[in-house]
Amino acid sequence: MAFNFNDENSKEIIESGKPVVIDFWAEWCGPCKRIAPIVDELAAEYDGKLTIGKYNVDEGSDISTEYGIRNIPTILFFKDGELKDRSVGSITKADLEAKIKAIL
Repeated sequence: MAFNFNDENSKEIIESGKPVVIDFWAEWCGPCKRIAPIVDELAAEYDGKLTIGKYNVDEGSDISTEYGIRNIPTILFFKDGELKDRSVGSITKADLEAKIKAIL
């Protein structure tokens, strides 16, 4: 299961140095719902190697504002506390996994 990011825990986890993947989503977003199972699968497959989770843009705004999230789904990829890559819109499991492998 994917980790639940929010305004209170996001900064600490990003700055931990461990690779982090954050899926910015909302309940009303159709494409977000389509990639949600992929995010959950990869969170289970890569458990212990990096933190993969979701950030509901309707429940918080600090992190989405800080990183200029204007469209969802948007997935951000962090390594060593720095933003390394970004994916906007729907994405396949293979493409998402390739981006994950690039930050490991």
